[in-house]
Amino acid sequence: MLDRTATKFSHVKPTDTHFRSDGLRDFFLYRDLGIAEATNGKVIAQLVIANNAPEKGTGWHRHEAEFHIVIMLRGWAKFMYEDQETLVSAGDCVHQRPGVRHFLFDYSPDMEYLEVVGPADFKTIDVDPVCDIPAPKAWF
Repeated sequence: MLDRTATKFSHVKPTDTHFRSDGLRDFFLYRDLGIAEATNGKVIAQLVIANNAPEKGTGWHRHEAEFHIVIMLRGWAKFMYEDQETLVSAGDCVHQRPGVRHFLFDYSPDMEYLEVVGPADFKTIDVDPVCDIPAPKAWF
């Protein structure tokens, strides 16, 4: 039988939570969607938007997470996944396998994506560079 005590119902409207600048990256803004609280920390879901033009990107890193997807809602972002340059555009969904080394190095001013990660308190670990990174394009 389904255990209904492990999680609780959640309904978060756009006015219930606001974009905040105290997330993982200072050049993005993050809006919590209430899923971490509803799942007792099993999963986090958050909207992420561009806040500042890309300068240095995220740096090479990996996440200690069992599950991680990014669904691009608007705009685009360029990632290096290991040594593969990947353009993620509006409508695309990326599953980042556990431990994949990656670097987000460029994005559009209107970039917005939904990020779903388990567990909610996943860790980000800096790693040695895998390869050279293309320079981001300037916003006009």
